[in-house]
Amino acid sequence: MNGATPPHSIGELSARTGVPVRTIRFYSDTGLLPPTDRTPAGYRRYDDAALDRLRLIGVLRELDVDLATVRRVLDGGLSVAEVAAAHADATALQIRALRLRHSMLRLVARRGPSPEETVLMHRLTRLTADERRRMVADFIAGLGAGTPQARSAAAVLRTALPDLPDEPSDAQLAAWVELAELIADDDFRARMADAAFPPADEGALPGVASEQAAELVPFVRGAVADARAAGIAPDGSGADPVVEAVAERFAAVLGRPDGPELREWMASRFEAGHDPLVERYWRLVWTVNDWQVIPGHLPFQPWMARALRRSGRVSPSRR
Repeated sequence: MNGATPPHSIGELSARTGVPVRTIRFYSDTGLLPPTDRTPAGYRRYDDAALDRLRLIGVLRELDVDLATVRRVLDGGLSVAEVAAAHADATALQIRALRLRHSMLRLVARRGPSPEETVLMHRLTRLTADERRRMVADFIAGLGAGTPQARSAAAVLRTALPDLPDEPSDAQLAAWVELAELIADDDFRARMADAAFPPADEGALPGVASEQAAELVPFVRGAVADARAAGIAPDGSGADPVVEAVAERFAAVLGRPDGPELREWMASRFEAGHDPLVERYWRLVWTVNDWQVIPGHLPFQPWMARALRRSGRVSPSRR
């Protein structure tokens, strides 16, 4: 500028960039924006390069880049591209955390928990992936150390472990919280240890001899799976052929005449062999993992009991 005084005062920089005067003074005092020169009276003056430097500082600060990193960019130690890449990754993490927080708030608003339950829900949603896996692994390991039936249950559970994604939907987060609450409950652990799982699921028909159950259960399971796959509801007339086939098989295997008494007994056995809380566990796992529900993996007992009672030859359940 041929010895001329730089054209911009702090006030002019502020007017051109929107950065407050006090902030520009701070940048100048800390060396981020050193004045180009001073007037004879000692006032700081800045040239066009300083104006561009201030604009860059403003952009980086608006993007939440810390002052130490801004200084490294201005000094040439980091490129703007490198800073942008690093902060893009950091911003993605922040967005993920905000989405999780948003889902958590909606879940609390929907469930209306007590203060203690709210604290627990918050803790469960903030567990790391490793902590969640360890929690599930400890639950399954506890089952595996129990009875042969519990060990069978543990082996089945290991084939379908819940795995909450990094960015869960509201439904997935709610399912994970409920699932975590379930596996921490001693009563549920005991019920899961007694649950029946294929292929060694004779317990699906309590009160039936194991060799008879081993023949009956796969037949009923397959019949109900086929009916579900065909879209047949248990409380519609389309279920009648399934009821007849299952009742005929029971009568033959058990050596009992078909009729209302046998079918009442069948319905009661199907109901006794089904634990809705165990079924709930599986549905929660499917929701957390965003898996499609496969009809053959659903418990067959509720469908069969409803179909038997709908036929009109069995009295409604009094349970």
